[in-house]
Amino acid sequence: MGIFERFLSIWVGIGMVLGIAGGVLFPDVFTFLGGLQYAQINMVIAVLIWLMIYPMMMQIDFGSIKKIHQRPKGLVITIVVNWLIKPFTMALLAVFFIRHLFGAWISPSLGDEYIAGMILLGVAPCTAMVFVWSQLTKGDANYTLVQVAVNDLIMVVAFAPIAAFLLGVTEVTVPWDTLLLSVTLFVIIPLLAGVLTRMVLRKGDPAKQQAKLEQLSKKIKPLSILGLVGTVILLFGFQAEKIISNPLDIVLIAIPLLIQTYLIFAVAYVWMRKWKQPHQVAAPGAMIGASNFFELAVAVAISLFGIHSGAALATVVGVLVEVPVMLSLVAYANKTKNQFALETA
Repeated sequence: MGIFERFLSIWVGIGMVLGIAGGVLFPDVFTFLGGLQYAQINMVIAVLIWLMIYPMMMQIDFGSIKKIHQRPKGLVITIVVNWLIKPFTMALLAVFFIRHLFGAWISPSLGDEYIAGMILLGVAPCTAMVFVWSQLTKGDANYTLVQVAVNDLIMVVAFAPIAAFLLGVTEVTVPWDTLLLSVTLFVIIPLLAGVLTRMVLRKGDPAKQQAKLEQLSKKIKPLSILGLVGTVILLFGFQAEKIISNPLDIVLIAIPLLIQTYLIFAVAYVWMRKWKQPHQVAAPGAMIGASNFFELAVAVAISLFGIHSGAALATVVGVLVEVPVMLSLVAYANKTKNQFALETA
């Protein structure tokens, strides 16, 4: 591991501090950068995430994708955990902590908004950042792509009805521009770029293609890590004022979100091991449910409850806790790699 990967948690921690400091000292700069968005997706962050995902997309081998049907268990676990377990455990944890355990510190009306925002996070499993977590755990790039693709297809039809049911409202307006643009920016475009890269490297001696691919991946890996740290700086800079002005509420919201993240990871990860899935399938599969499609959750929260609502704040807290928490899960997954089967049973 290089210096970037070895001390990644430290770089992220520095990025968090720099982001908050920058947001407080240079609010106009972050306001300008935050305004560079379309369909609730910040274009600067989109570029940084794209830099993170592209190195992994270069590893996609469409010939291997055809064999995914030969080991369906990993996909089954991903689907069941993401859509039949995660939304409902998030709702239960949100109600228990916000309405009951922390009820003395949070008003009922504001608490209901916090619960709504947390539910929206629970109904939006990860689309983009999972490629980063997969790369850091040496996940199977081909299988991860299929897991994400299936997850996105289900999201198109399942997000609105599940969110409506758990929120207790008759209609949830899905911001289709956010959903479709995110899939395009974070899956389709980097995937096409990876395919084109492989096609270019294929010219010449085929035997040297993999060596060229590995050499290129090694060269651009620092850009991938810098993209992650840059994303952290911007996210914390954008929300610096809310972090400073609502420290207690942010802590109270973060507690059930943290528990939910570790719980969902544990359920999927242990299930993968019980079904004898290889680590390169198990780790990314557990990461998809543990992390969130925060762009979609934030957009829906704002459209339903308003930009200054408690629901919007709760989804923002989800963004703030995700990176450091997911890095801890990456570290755990890497340490427990030897507990998994080498091949799918």
